[in-house]
Amino acid sequence: MNSRSLPAGPSVIACFVRAHRQTGASALRRGRPVRSLVAILVLLVTTLAPPAEPALPAVPPAAHDVPAASGTFVPEWSWPLEPVPEVLRPFDGPAQRWARGHRGVDLSPAPAGSAPVLSPADGVVSFAGTVVDRGVLSIDHGGGRISSFEPVTTDLARGSPVRRGQLVATVDVTVDVTDRRVHCGRCLHWGVRVDGDYVDPLMFVMDRRPSVLLPLPDGRTGAAAPFA
Repeated sequence: MNSRSLPAGPSVIACFVRAHRQTGASALRRGRPVRSLVAILVLLVTTLAPPAEPALPAVPPAAHDVPAASGTFVPEWSWPLEPVPEVLRPFDGPAQRWARGHRGVDLSPAPAGSAPVLSPADGVVSFAGTVVDRGVLSIDHGGGRISSFEPVTTDLARGSPVRRGQLVATVDVTVDVTDRRVHCGRCLHWGVRVDGDYVDPLMFVMDRRPSVLLPLPDGRTGAAAPFA
């Protein structure tokens, strides 16, 4: 039988059904089993059915769709000095606003002395001037966060927009380091306020999350890893 002369799909079944209705009685009288007709129909349907589409290979996800490794720290801001400076004195926030403490961090320029000060994040200059006897620059980064740097010299004025990494000031090396009123000699004091409260500036550039000890295969405590 030439399959090209037959209609495809359900039409084939319909043709055989009509033929069976017309000749079914005589076929039974001649002793022809009905199940032979059913077998032929099944064979034709499976033969004429279109082949199944081959399975497509899995497409690997694009690089930007792959999530970052769990626990990876990405600093929100950048350091105000380059290269990464030494921290001469860390943040020591007071228990009360009026109490003594160290409301920022003291950074050592490298090389020691005058060094460019870079904005750690986008923002707008909210203050540029002298406080008592030292130059101070404050940048409003939005969201209630303000950075302040001293002692510095700057040509920027209040309202000037700045971008992350932009040169905004220079560490002032003209201060008298023998003067006891000088905060930290030839260094850069960096303070950060969030909604009026001083916070540790290093939290924006360093991974300050607590560490946890990962267990070894034998159950012993292993090396420390950042808390995720």
